[in-house]
Parts: sequence; structure tokens; C-alpha cells
Amino acid sequence: MHLNSLQLCTAALTLALVAAVPASTPHHVSRRSFFSLECKGVFDAAIFARLDRICDDCYNLFREPQLYTLCRSDCFTTLFFKGCVESLCLSDEVEELDLMIDFIGKR
Repeated sequence: MHLNSLQLCTAALTLALVAAVPASTPHHVSRRSFFSLECKGVFDAAIFARLDRICDDCYNLFREPQLYTLCRSDCFTTLFFKGCVESLCLSDEVEELDLMIDFIGKR
């Protein structure tokens, strides 16, 4: 069975909505993680958590072991991150995400 792009976007949207529901424990974000990704900008927990959640959702969609790490590498500036944004149907948020990456990463 092959999924068409509408079915894939619907599945991704459902995954994103489920992920948006607050869990019993908050998504953990640490400064150590921020600096280990070579982010050289300003640490903002909310921005970092938003970008990190994209990589987390992308991993959950594809279940590829190294995808989470590749998505986050170089402070979210790789083609893997862009691919995850596209796969999660977040293309309409690219400009906002780029501003977030500029703020925390100072590319």
C-alpha cells in the first residue's frame, strides 16, 4: 500500500497534534544540549524546544535511528532539518523557523 502526499500530510498533522498535547512530563531541554549542537547564539528554551520537537516528530514519523541526531546537527542548519520540516508539512513556517535558527545559532 502506498500513501499519497495528502495521506502523508494527514498522518504528519495527526502526529503533530498528538505531540502538542501536554504530556505528564515536559519535553526536556538543556543548555548542555544547546551547546553540544554548536549553537552560538542566545539560549532560549522555548525556541530550542520548538526546533528540537521538529526533529523528535520527524524521528517518530520515520523511525530512522540516526535521523534525530542528523536533524539537530550544526544547530538545526542541515538539509536533514529542512527535510524534516517538509516531511512534517511545515513549509509554511520556514521563514519563522529560519529566524529561530538565526537567533539561537547565529549562522
